[in-house]
Amino acid sequence: MNLNLKIIYRFLGITAIMNGIFMLFAVPFSIYHEEVAKWGILNAGIITISIGLLLYFFNKPESTNIQKKEGYLIVTLGWLTLSFTGMLPYLLSGAIPNITNAFFETISGYSTTGSSILTDIESMPKGILFWRSATHWIGGMGIIVLTIAILPMLGIGGMQLFMAEAPGPSADKLHPRITDTAKRLYLIYVVLTFAQFLLLKIAGMSWFDAINHAMATVSTGGFSTKNASVAYWNGIPAVQYIIIFFMFIAGTNFVLTYFALKGKVQKVFQSEEFKYYLFGTLGVSLLIAIIIYFFQDPNLQTTIAHPKVYGNAESAIRHALFQVISVVTTTGFVSADFTMWSFFATGIFFALFFTGGSAGSTSGGIKIVRHIVMLKNSFLEFKKALHPNAIIPVRYDGKTVSQSIVFNILSFFILYMLIFIISTVIFTILGLDIMSAFGAAASSLGNIGPAIGSVSPVDNFAHLSVGAKWFCSFLMLIGRLELFTVLILFTPFFWRNN
Repeated sequence: MNLNLKIIYRFLGITAIMNGIFMLFAVPFSIYHEEVAKWGILNAGIITISIGLLLYFFNKPESTNIQKKEGYLIVTLGWLTLSFTGMLPYLLSGAIPNITNAFFETISGYSTTGSSILTDIESMPKGILFWRSATHWIGGMGIIVLTIAILPMLGIGGMQLFMAEAPGPSADKLHPRITDTAKRLYLIYVVLTFAQFLLLKIAGMSWFDAINHAMATVSTGGFSTKNASVAYWNGIPAVQYIIIFFMFIAGTNFVLTYFALKGKVQKVFQSEEFKYYLFGTLGVSLLIAIIIYFFQDPNLQTTIAHPKVYGNAESAIRHALFQVISVVTTTGFVSADFTMWSFFATGIFFALFFTGGSAGSTSGGIKIVRHIVMLKNSFLEFKKALHPNAIIPVRYDGKTVSQSIVFNILSFFILYMLIFIISTVIFTILGLDIMSAFGAAASSLGNIGPAIGSVSPVDNFAHLSVGAKWFCSFLMLIGRLELFTVLILFTPFFWRNN
C-alpha cells in the first residue's frame, strides 16, 4: 500500500509539539506551590516538543494530500502519541512512577473516561493535577480538530482528518470550510470553559479547583481534584447545579450550542436528538429521585459520598439529576454512590452506560441519535412485515435516512455490544468478579469512569492487574474514536494496495 509516511510523521510531530506546549502550562502551578514536580513537568514538555520538532522538520512530504487511509492512521497514531508523551509528566515527576499506571491515567484523561488509579488524589502536586485535567480538555474536542484549524498555514488539508476524528452519524457543519468549523467549535469550547470557571469560583470553589473542574466538565471527563469528587461540595448545592448545567451542555451537539448562542433557539428544539436527550434525562432523573426519596435506607450512614437524601426532596432531585446527567454524558463526576440507592437504581444506571450523549458533543458512548435511528428502523420492520412491498424509509429530523447510514449504525451497535461481551469475559479471565467485569467493560468502552462492582463510584481501578489496566486502556482508545477508526487498522484489506 502506498502510504504517504512523511505526512503521517509530520502530523505526529505537530501533535507532539502542541502536547508539549500544553505541558508547559502546568509548570507555573508547580512553581507557585513550590513543588519539586515542576522539573519533571518542564523536562517532559521539553522532551515532547523536541520529539515533535524532529518528526516535523525531518519529514517534508512531496505531497500534502491526505487520503482516508492516512487519516485513520494519523488519528489513531496521534492519540497514541498523545498518550505515550502525555504520561511523561507523571513518570519524570515521580507522581506515578509505574509505566502501566501512568499510561492508564493518561489515556483515561485524553479519552475523557475519568477512570483513575490514584488512591489519594489530594496528595498529588498541584502541577500534576492541572496536567491531569488538561489531558481531559485536550481530548474533549480532540487535539486533531484543534490542529486542523491551523493546517492551512502548514499547507496541509484537513477534511480526511476531521471525518476520522468525528466518525459519528452527524455530518452537520457550522461553516462549509472545515478549518472554520474547527475554529468555531474551539471558540465555543473555550467560552464554555471560562464561563464555568467564573461561576464555580463565585459559587465557592477555589480558583484552582474551579479551573480544573471546568476543564473536566466541558470535556465530559470527570477527573476531580478531590478524593470524594464533587461530593466534596455536597454542602454547597450551587456548585453542583452549575456542574449539572455545564455537563448537560457538554453532552449536547455543539452545532446546536452554536445556534443557541447565535439566538436561533428554535433550531435546538427542532432536533429530535435534543428532545430525546432533554426529556429522557429529566424523566430518568425524576424516577431516580423518587427511588432515593422514598426507598433509600434511612439508616444508611451519612458521609460525603453517601449524603442524607432520604426524605429531602431538594437533595434527592439534585443528586438524581447530577448522577443521571453525569452517566448519560459519560462525564463520570460523583456526588454520591449511586450503587447504594437500591438494586433497581443500580440497574437503571447500568443501562444508562449504553446511552451516551449527543452526536457532535464531547461525550462518549453509543450516542442517542444511534438509538433513535435503530428504534425507528425496528418499528418500521413491523410495518414492512404487514406491507412487504411498501417502501418506508427511516426519517430523522424530517429527512430520509439513507440505508447505508442505517446499516452503519446497526453495524456499530452490534460491534459495540459484541466487544462489550467479549471484554467482560476477558476481564473475568484477568481476575475480576462478574459484576466488576461488567462495570469495567461498560465504563472503559463508553468512556464513563465510575461503574459497578469493585470499580464503583467510591472505588477506583488501582486494584486491577497489569493486564486488565492495559486492556482497559485499549477499550478507552477504541471507545473514544468510536470503534471503526482504530479497528479498521486490524483488517487485512486496509493494508492492501488499491
